[in-house]
Amino acid sequence: MALTWGSALRITLLFLLLAAVATACFTLPVEKILKDFLLWVHQDLGPWGPLVLAIAYIPLTVLAVPASVLTLGGGYLFGLPVGFVADSIGATIGAGAAFLLGRTIGRSFVISKLKDYPQFRAVAIAIRKSGFKIVLLLRLVPLLPFNMLNYLLSVTPVPIGEYMLASWLGMMPITLALVYVGTTLKDLSDVTHGWSEFSKTRWAFIILGLVVSVILMICVTRPLIIKIDPSEDHEK
Repeated sequence: MALTWGSALRITLLFLLLAAVATACFTLPVEKILKDFLLWVHQDLGPWGPLVLAIAYIPLTVLAVPASVLTLGGGYLFGLPVGFVADSIGATIGAGAAFLLGRTIGRSFVISKLKDYPQFRAVAIAIRKSGFKIVLLLRLVPLLPFNMLNYLLSVTPVPIGEYMLASWLGMMPITLALVYVGTTLKDLSDVTHGWSEFSKTRWAFIILGLVVSVILMICVTRPLIIKIDPSEDHEK
């Protein structure tokens, strides 16, 4: 299949995004930036702090930057009830933003595969039928990389509504746990300490998480594919 200008542009944007994330993670003083941001939220914004904290999830999530610092910071700055609400809403909105971006970039690729490979089309139908269950299951596994999962799911046919609801519910346990940990920290430096230490172990967990997420998706969709009626195997 010939590569169209639209597809080439989307692929270029994807590589530029990945390059920007890598550059930011390894060159910018991200730990200091996040600490200064949390200080600003705490000292200057007053009652608007939780709202701004929630909004801050959007750029971090879209750029695939780990947002656990914001989750811990929500607990440290605002306590369990307010911090949990702000972090939960922020994480869900950020996940939705990354999902929509990924779907925009990867849509043409997915459509081409649906047309060329009947097996892929069957997987797409299975995911569309049980999207909520699949997303919820994947979100409940703490090992899986949150930001990468947003983009992985964005190239599937899961409806945006089911994706958002399942993500919100599935992320609640880990969000609650991190917010609680944040409430026990003694100093703001404890919130951001070690963020920038991208060790081999962390990369290993990220790769392992991606592999596990793909395996889980296959395990959930495989029984559904077997049950699909051939007459349903049609994409507009």
